[in-house]
Amino acid sequence: MDSQHLIYLPRPMVFTNGVFDLLHAGHVQYLAQARQLGASLVVALNSDTSARRLGKGPGRPFVCAGERQAVLAALTSVSAVVLFDEDTPVRWLRTLKPEIYVKGGDYKLEDLPEAAEVAAWGGRVQLLPLRPGVSTSALVYRIQCAAEVLQ
Repeated sequence: MDSQHLIYLPRPMVFTNGVFDLLHAGHVQYLAQARQLGASLVVALNSDTSARRLGKGPGRPFVCAGERQAVLAALTSVSAVVLFDEDTPVRWLRTLKPEIYVKGGDYKLEDLPEAAEVAAWGGRVQLLPLRPGVSTSALVYRIQCAAEVLQ
């Protein structure tokens, strides 16, 4: 979906971003909660190159951007998925001007450069609590431990 069509999504628009590698229950819960804050939810997805710059670990992302995009787009809570290659999705935020920008509770408002952008047009930033013990890193660790046991 291009930016021309995205600006016509129902308002208030909620916007979030991330890598969403190895989609798990924590991601699904987070996206459902984000969607409940507005009439539509746009997810900006880090491209493979952008995700690698985040330093999440060797071989990450495990799932290529096109496949991650397809899985996210299939969720009923998600209205649209866009890719970004930069370090932050500021370009998409400026284009769409969502009323609500959502991030996980592992972030601090003062550490989000996007927060000032959103505030510039009267939007707000909402931090959502994460599901304890559920993360891609924890899932990768469990897989690695299981692989070691099988060897």
